[in-house]
Amino acid sequence: MKTLKYLLLSAFFVTFSAFAQETEKETEKPQGHTNNNKFKQLYEEFSSPNVYRAASGAPGHAYYQQQADYKMDIVLDDVNAKLFGEETITYTNNSPDVLKYLWVQLDQNQRAKDSKSPLIDGGGFREMDQASSFVKNHLSEGFEGGFNIEFVKDTKGNPLPHMINRTMMRIELPKPMASGDKFSFSIKWNYKINDYIKYGGRSGYENFPEEDNKLYVIAQFYPRMAVYSDVEGWQNSQFWGRDEFALPFGDFDVNITTPVDHILDGTGVLTNRKDVFTKDMMNRYEKAKKSFDEPVVIVSQKEAELAEKTKATKTKTWKLSAKNVRDFGFASSRKFIYDMMAVKVGGKDIMAVSLYPKEGNPLWEAWSTKAVASTLKSYSRMTFDYPYHKAISVHARQQGMEYPMICWNYGRPEKDGTYSDRVKYGMISVIIHEVGHNFFPMIVNSDERQWTWMDEGLNTFVQYVAEQDFGEWYPKALSNKDKTYPSRRGPAAKIVRYMGGDQDYIAPIMTKGLNTYQFGNNAYGKPATALNILRETVMGRDLFDYSFREYAQRWMFKHPTPEDFFRTMEDASAFDLDWYWRGWFYTTDYTDIGIKEVVSYKVGETPQAMLDGIAKRNNMDVKDLPKLITLVKDGANDKEANKTPLEASKSLKEYVMDNFTPEQRKALKNPKYFYNITFNKPGGLVMPIIVRYTYEDGSANTEIYPAQIWRLNDKEAKKAIASEKKIVSIQVDPDLETADVDTTNNTWPKVETTSEFDKMKNKKK
Repeated sequence: MKTLKYLLLSAFFVTFSAFAQETEKETEKPQGHTNNNKFKQLYEEFSSPNVYRAASGAPGHAYYQQQADYKMDIVLDDVNAKLFGEETITYTNNSPDVLKYLWVQLDQNQRAKDSKSPLIDGGGFREMDQASSFVKNHLSEGFEGGFNIEFVKDTKGNPLPHMINRTMMRIELPKPMASGDKFSFSIKWNYKINDYIKYGGRSGYENFPEEDNKLYVIAQFYPRMAVYSDVEGWQNSQFWGRDEFALPFGDFDVNITTPVDHILDGTGVLTNRKDVFTKDMMNRYEKAKKSFDEPVVIVSQKEAELAEKTKATKTKTWKLSAKNVRDFGFASSRKFIYDMMAVKVGGKDIMAVSLYPKEGNPLWEAWSTKAVASTLKSYSRMTFDYPYHKAISVHARQQGMEYPMICWNYGRPEKDGTYSDRVKYGMISVIIHEVGHNFFPMIVNSDERQWTWMDEGLNTFVQYVAEQDFGEWYPKALSNKDKTYPSRRGPAAKIVRYMGGDQDYIAPIMTKGLNTYQFGNNAYGKPATALNILRETVMGRDLFDYSFREYAQRWMFKHPTPEDFFRTMEDASAFDLDWYWRGWFYTTDYTDIGIKEVVSYKVGETPQAMLDGIAKRNNMDVKDLPKLITLVKDGANDKEANKTPLEASKSLKEYVMDNFTPEQRKALKNPKYFYNITFNKPGGLVMPIIVRYTYEDGSANTEIYPAQIWRLNDKEAKKAIASEKKIVSIQVDPDLETADVDTTNNTWPKVETTSEFDKMKNKKK
């Protein structure tokens, strides 16, 4: 009804113009200010596009990355729990820069006797602490670990000058490396392997004193090249124990010598399978390659229990070769049960693999390998087809850690084999999460040392999608009545308590992981929720999924930055999302959108005194004023109630025949309900307003007002509603889609409830 809108706007313009002219004379102009609009573009926060990283978020035409290839010989000394290694690294300088030295990471030094890591904790004693943490931190002498570097030499055997600064080693080059140069050098080392149950750590061994056996999960076990890039130069930030890793891609050939009765698997293709597998294992392996529904046992529990009883003195060597991976990990024990199942991904057969001791059964034999297979299918759908030939899940108590093609995961039944739903879902979820890390950051290789959320947050988001898929594909695993997977993170409501918490202990997502409060919520929960809301509520699944896949495929086997992700999501969707990135990732603002006021109106005749006043203020004759429609508050003039707009306005009735179409005339003869709804935003976060209107006849409809409704007023937004039916109730965010921390102001008429936000505020007082 374009003409009707014009009449309403005309009335507003005439009265407002007069008001503005009078007010301007009485009030001084306010001071100017910079652009504080929450829809301001992120030019100040983003680094400038360049030849290495394009404005679209794609790699630039001059993008480069370094390569580090490794040849290693490793010996696992099971008697003394020590590891001995010698490696030759071939480093390729693909950068345009000349390099005078190389930086190598020595992560094991975080456990050295002179490590500074324990000294950065300034929190003092906790009034309540986990017993295991208390014993480890205050009642233990500690573990004296760290690399013992025996030599660093060039290929001719000449010593290379080097300097060790805690967890980083600088190697001086005989001559500077020009662009395109290769340089090979060798390092020999050894270290004591830590009991990670007793001393903590992302790898190490678990001791089983009953039969005096160890289960090893080994990572960060070799001196590893640091990343040199267009963003950081050398990423040689120290490893304090929390921030994870930044690593270049390369090819690995690794020979690992273990006791002959050990079962081992790790990153890469096992190139001498026939030498280390028995005939029975080989036959079972061939069967597993054709099994797509149920895992095939390669080493049975009976065989593993038999191996536990004796300790072999002979050794054997497992040979693994991996192409284009950023890291290497392996697991080894005589305790391992071993099963495999094929899963088809993008026309290729991938092997889903599990290694676990008898202590993991019956839970692990039931669900571990199926969780691996399910994860590969879900993540491939959301990103790209899984490019490696296998993915391994290793059962390790109290562990959740990831490496290319292999990860370790917790989830142990009671000694009698029983387990709770909590243990079962915890195990399935950690397997999904850690296997998912093959995609982020093992392939989409972000800098974990700098931006924890780029792997943990993105991975936790896809984990939520994969968990829901798992529940659909394996309903027998679900114990709850509604047969949906009970994800711990992802849905908006899961992050409310954190978002509405004490601002003194919350940091923006865009914070180095080492420096964040509430690490799990900051690096995992909040970014995962932000992406889930972006997918479900802001962009919609089709646009989000297309853009997310574009990001993953652009940056496969490359080193993306946060800006590359943000820019790609906008570039592939035509969504301007700077407001979203700023609010969710650069601030600690939270969502709190409410209904401040609802005023109902009806059409009435414009009082003559008002017409005279408008005409006088604008120096016009009354008869020259445009035809006006006046809305009066409901109840102000009861005799006008229930009249149609045409009946209620004499001036409109005189005007309608010549100035309205037949359809508009018909509409003016129907009763109308008019409402002015004022939404306010006590929380600072800009979000769409999702509103459910319920009518007198019991029907309802939901309207989503885009976030841009706040672009001109960051405090309040008003909507004029002309309805055929009387509205009896209004609710903001009825399905809890926006992580609104205070729902007590979300309804009209107001419903008296106590929100989680109020509970937290009262508790703090």
